[in-house]
Amino acid sequence: MKEEVDPRETTRAYAFEMWMKAPMPMVTLFKRLEVSPLVRQSRKKGVKFNMLMCWCIGRTASEVKEFYLLPVGGALMRYDRIAVNTIVADDRGEVFSCDIPFSYDLATFNADYLRLTRQVAKTRCNHDLPESMVIGTSALARFDIEGAVGMYSGIFNNPFMIWGKYRKRLFRTTLTLSFQFHHTQMDGAHAARFLTLLQEKIDTL
Repeated sequence: MKEEVDPRETTRAYAFEMWMKAPMPMVTLFKRLEVSPLVRQSRKKGVKFNMLMCWCIGRTASEVKEFYLLPVGGALMRYDRIAVNTIVADDRGEVFSCDIPFSYDLATFNADYLRLTRQVAKTRCNHDLPESMVIGTSALARFDIEGAVGMYSGIFNNPFMIWGKYRKRLFRTTLTLSFQFHHTQMDGAHAARFLTLLQEKIDTL
């Protein structure tokens, strides 16, 4: 569920006034994560690394209040649920968008992830959850990149994360990602804290 709120009654009042009409209101941070726990769990449990990343992102975001507010059009919307988006390729290599509802229960999230991504690949139709605050992700897992800055269309203001291939170094496996967000939704300190908490969630998986 989502509802429009008066920005003056939220902690984002000043940011709404300052950044809603800015020509480029998006900010991007880069961070290198230690993802060895995800690699181990992926192999041990036979689950997808990308699914585990998406679950950790959803779990972390669900504990950061700024993620429940999002500028949409000219309004500020409050959401009561979060979803994580992933990009799905069909058998022809064409890509589609798939929103997966976040669940604290990893088994439930994994089941939804597998069911919905297979559905999208088979039907070649996007799966959207417009009533959820969606965090976009794009995993370029075959490519060794340092990160990417997403395009700002002026239509979608959702936070977005991009990563490439993880890197193995002796006893550590690292992954560099970029995190793009709308300045009305959060400040740099909120985003940096989110990335720090994301590392903590990965460490304790």
